[in-house]
Amino acid sequence: MENYIIEKSTKEEYEIVDDGIVEYNMGKVPFTQEKPFVSINRIIKDSQGNVLAGVNSLMYCWNCLYIDVLWVKEDFRKHGYGTILLNLIEKIAKEKGCKLIHLDTFDFQAKDFYIKHGYEIFGVLDDCPSEHKRYYMKKAI
Repeated sequence: MENYIIEKSTKEEYEIVDDGIVEYNMGKVPFTQEKPFVSINRIIKDSQGNVLAGVNSLMYCWNCLYIDVLWVKEDFRKHGYGTILLNLIEKIAKEKGCKLIHLDTFDFQAKDFYIKHGYEIFGVLDDCPSEHKRYYMKKAI
């Protein structure tokens, strides 16, 4: 293979790559969800409509939920908003047939919060970022 070009992909080319791996995966392990990807995203707002907290997650292919982001505005931490959102998306995911939830968090973020809610560490990446740890966590539901 001598003649090739490497360049930044367009949005359409990104989709080709993404669709390619989805098709390959489906050929190896059949999907167990009717819709392969279901976003489960929720926010909490105050009475003026300001976003105080939110969670972005994706239930994918095999009834697994990946929590991408759970965030609470700094002034509103320790008021239970994170717990409310986490419990809600776990409930929604379970109702949709979810069996496993996974996420990652850093040592300066919410590892202890997730442990308190029944998540367990299954992997640690040291020095990511430098002098910190990234924790990979899961919970069977």
